[in-house]
Amino acid sequence: MKINIKAGLSAAVAVTAVTALAACSSGGGAPASDSTGGGGGGGGGNSGYTFAMITHETPGDTFWDRIKAGANQAAKDTGSTLKYSSDPDATKQAVLIQNAIDSKVDGIATTLVTPDALIPTVKKAVEAGIPVDSFNSGLNFYKQAGSLVHFAADERLGGKGAGERAKADGATKILCVIQQTGSVALEDRCAGVKDSFPNTENIQVNGADDAAVTSALQAKLSQDSSINWIITLGAAQGLDAIKAIDGAGVKAKIGTFDTNPDAAQAVKDGKIQFFIDQQPYLQGYLSITQLFLYKKNGNILGGGQPSLTGPSFVDSKNIDQILPFVKQNTR
Repeated sequence: MKINIKAGLSAAVAVTAVTALAACSSGGGAPASDSTGGGGGGGGGNSGYTFAMITHETPGDTFWDRIKAGANQAAKDTGSTLKYSSDPDATKQAVLIQNAIDSKVDGIATTLVTPDALIPTVKKAVEAGIPVDSFNSGLNFYKQAGSLVHFAADERLGGKGAGERAKADGATKILCVIQQTGSVALEDRCAGVKDSFPNTENIQVNGADDAAVTSALQAKLSQDSSINWIITLGAAQGLDAIKAIDGAGVKAKIGTFDTNPDAAQAVKDGKIQFFIDQQPYLQGYLSITQLFLYKKNGNILGGGQPSLTGPSFVDSKNIDQILPFVKQNTR
């Protein structure tokens, strides 16, 4: 089964229009990756807008480099200032959102990885007259939060596709690896895998510690010889799974959500069967672009409906086409 859901036409048109606003780009490196915030922007004049992007990034997870690269480029293209901050702890992420409210930013883009913990603070931003859009996590919760629009992949659909691919490849039992407790997006991914392949077992690991992930997976594989497929929900865990298979001395195949240059190369080398792409660069770019367009023109992409940036599968058939974009940090 091939799933390839692209962002809506209205989003594509908006991206083209905003890109055309910038005659040139200047200044602004990648936004800061820690919770102290950072800056970016300046191309195509100065809009005077300051936007905050707040995520649940785990330090060292290179997936977020693409989110930030897209957001930083959008800030440049719209002549806006970008302040980036993150914390994987939901309570601390909510504090960062409150800090953005207190600093009276012109708009907030945030992930909704743990909706119950974040939505009350997001609503405070909306009540204060600060437009909010959401991305990456929380597809089923963004309207409740008051977000204008949501940019993300359909995670459960991606999981279903992963389960179907593993089933067609002779899976007997799938191990689905969840690297962050409480993440609704990760739970949806594994639920989707189980929808299409019921003999799926979830395992919870500490995604902030690669050695611990490898050890946990190796122990599980040594204990349960019926597992011959592993679905990981992040590129780093996919690479950890390769080490775990080697350490356990078993034969198993790996599919993963998301990617980084090493995981993409592992698909090229046949060590990972596929990765499921949600185009994080596009999520970062559209989130900041949407806030700019709303402040400038009152525009809302997709009429307020979610704008899907994935899922799509990258495997041996199309990795040569995609790999250069991954290495350039622009996928």
